[in-house]
Amino acid sequence: MKKLSARRRHPLAAVVVLLLALAATGGLYAAFAPASKAQADDSAQSLTIKEGKKLYEVGCASCHGTGGQGSSDGPSLVGVGAAAVDFQVGTGRMPAATSQGAQVPRKKVVYNQTQIDQLAAYIASLGAGPSVPTKDQYGPDGADIAKGGELFRTNCAQCHNFVGKGGALTKGKYAPDLSGVAPKHIYEAMQTGPQNMPSFPDTTLSSKNKKDIIAYLNAVNGDKTENPGGLSLGGLGPVSEGLFGWIFGLGALIAVAVWVAARTAKAKKS
Repeated sequence: MKKLSARRRHPLAAVVVLLLALAATGGLYAAFAPASKAQADDSAQSLTIKEGKKLYEVGCASCHGTGGQGSSDGPSLVGVGAAAVDFQVGTGRMPAATSQGAQVPRKKVVYNQTQIDQLAAYIASLGAGPSVPTKDQYGPDGADIAKGGELFRTNCAQCHNFVGKGGALTKGKYAPDLSGVAPKHIYEAMQTGPQNMPSFPDTTLSSKNKKDIIAYLNAVNGDKTENPGGLSLGGLGPVSEGLFGWIFGLGALIAVAVWVAARTAKAKKS
């Protein structure tokens, strides 16, 4: 016991005990601590990208190139971001039909949402680009419908009509009808500028501006029991409404004038 007590009083005894305690603590932590959440997330994301690459090679590479670099049949996808994929594939525009017209139309969706997310993750891995928006970004909470209407009429109505009913463009192209389009896809279209549409990044239209525009479109195209503005002729705009007024209104006036003149002439003869 005296020898053991002497060893305890050795000048290096405290250092040795401290090192042993640290080693034991580190070993216990490594054995029982849960795996890092970041590592788990990275592993899941890698798996998503891997599955997305498989889908891409089967359904997209023939037009857009094996690495998304593009070809004579399809543009480069490097840097378009996950939002562009979610919009194009989520609205059925991609994969495109074999025979294409002036532009790719909306059609039945081929992939389910999980597959769309996988494709988007793979394309996003090729280069930085707009990400898929969250519900907080395009949801109605906190939106200003009046401001959205002002922004829409300033930036969008020239092509889409003032209530989003769509319209014709040059060379057989058109601005699609926005009624019934999911708010997320409208947001993504503003972010990415698909086909003939210009893009509206946050430097041009902020996230709040986009939310306001979506709220306006939901208000004018949502379920309504009545139209406070009266007969809208499908919301096609002043040209069609003016043509209706010209043909039927002026036509009725001419018919009445002819009838009155005929009656007057007949009265004079008799």
